[in-house]
Amino acid sequence: MAAVLESLTVPRASALPSASLAPVAGSSAARRSYVRFSEFRGLKLQTARSSVSMSFRSRPHRRGGQIVCEAQETAIEVPAVTDSSWQSLVLKSDSPVLVEFWAPWCGPCRMIHPVIDKLAKQYAGKLKCYKVNTDESPSIASQYGIRSIPTVLIFKNGEKRDAVIGAVPESTLTTCIEKFL
Repeated sequence: MAAVLESLTVPRASALPSASLAPVAGSSAARRSYVRFSEFRGLKLQTARSSVSMSFRSRPHRRGGQIVCEAQETAIEVPAVTDSSWQSLVLKSDSPVLVEFWAPWCGPCRMIHPVIDKLAKQYAGKLKCYKVNTDESPSIASQYGIRSIPTVLIFKNGEKRDAVIGAVPESTLTTCIEKFL
């Protein structure tokens, strides 16, 4: 395996003739050949600012660019609720409301975020979805007895109707939502 890794030569992004070309590993470190990949939509090449890392042989080398997925920017962002907007967005809502209580340092919260985003998209128009950062709005969390995060609460007609604690599968949340639609 080490012999294969030693023979791989990856030029810096700026040395590539085109952003759609990529190096192919060869048997000789001096030989470089390029293969044109089909066009990738939603990906862009971002150049790194002089970051230095150590290889497996402890030789410092500069890293080239990095590929960033732009699809993150097009995903539905579940809006945040604060102390000031809680009453109008959640309690006075005409439709059922799903509220995720989370914190940026919480690993399971980061696991459930994509599920909540998907449900927000799936139930758009039928259900409103919001997030409450418990570090920024501790009064809301304590008002509803949130002792563990992530916790998902379902509100209907301004009243708490159901609670799901922990990073649960999408099917669990879907079953819970369907009861109130």
